[in-house]
Amino acid sequence: MDPLKIIFAGTPEFAALHLNALRESKHQLIAVYTQPDRPAGRGKKLTASPVKKLALATGLPVFQPASLKNEQAQAELATLGADVMIVVAYGLILPQEVLDAPRRGCLNVHASLLPRWRGAAPIQRAIEAGDAQTGITIMQMDAGLDTGDILATVSCTIGPDTSAASLHDELATLGGPLLLQVLQDLPGYQGRRQEQSEDGATYASKILKPEARIDWQQSATELDRTIRAFNPFPVCFSTLGSDRVKVQQAKLAGTGPLPDTPGTILRANEDGILVNCGQGQLSLQTLQLPGGKAMPASQLLNAHAHLFAAGACFDLPEASN
Repeated sequence: MDPLKIIFAGTPEFAALHLNALRESKHQLIAVYTQPDRPAGRGKKLTASPVKKLALATGLPVFQPASLKNEQAQAELATLGADVMIVVAYGLILPQEVLDAPRRGCLNVHASLLPRWRGAAPIQRAIEAGDAQTGITIMQMDAGLDTGDILATVSCTIGPDTSAASLHDELATLGGPLLLQVLQDLPGYQGRRQEQSEDGATYASKILKPEARIDWQQSATELDRTIRAFNPFPVCFSTLGSDRVKVQQAKLAGTGPLPDTPGTILRANEDGILVNCGQGQLSLQTLQLPGGKAMPASQLLNAHAHLFAAGACFDLPEASN
């Protein structure tokens, strides 16, 4: 197939990795759309998205409308004369006028096996739910939320140690080649498109920071999944005395019930900090105290063993301020 004139729309690092795959292909990138610069860091300095940084570094024209719902933004996009628009974690709603503007419409690269985990946080929700498998879906976009026809998929497993960070990277390596494969024969893939079933459809709601507070009354299995799902953001935490402790990594250490109150530290040594849960026990492996860096439990105990003495108890959510 002849090279396509492509508009790319995306914002985070996951999208930037797909933009780079397109940049190295035979296709012609004619414009990049990304969200407006946002305040970031302690100084709240306006910061460009990873997609914008890559686009500017490679000389691609960048557009940053606050919305695509106004006629001026829609007219500007239409005049670009694109064959197709590729959307990867853009974060803005595409009205029907935008969906119809490119000659072959708009394609979305979505980080799940649709119809499972439509929405904003498919990577995290798949791990949190205990799914054994996920993947990438290339979808022909329609006006619904991730409801368009499926053009192609590729799957991968979610293992017992998979975190959101590691799954993000694995899916990014799968998404680029699959997207290029579809673009190589776009008319063929569009001709074989499969309508999404509503059976098994789930919604991956946006991750909210309060969700990261550890509820030790949950089972160790549930908490293990949540800690992995929320690494690297927003990172699970609990309070121990007056300290807010972030838990970067943990591992299952037992499944049977114990009489101790959930949240009770059973022991702390070089193997980790063993905590009783509503069902089973969790060994905390990598933690971070306020003002400090994340470090293995064995190192943390060298200076702070008194905080994690056996019998100390992490607060339960309803008992916290």
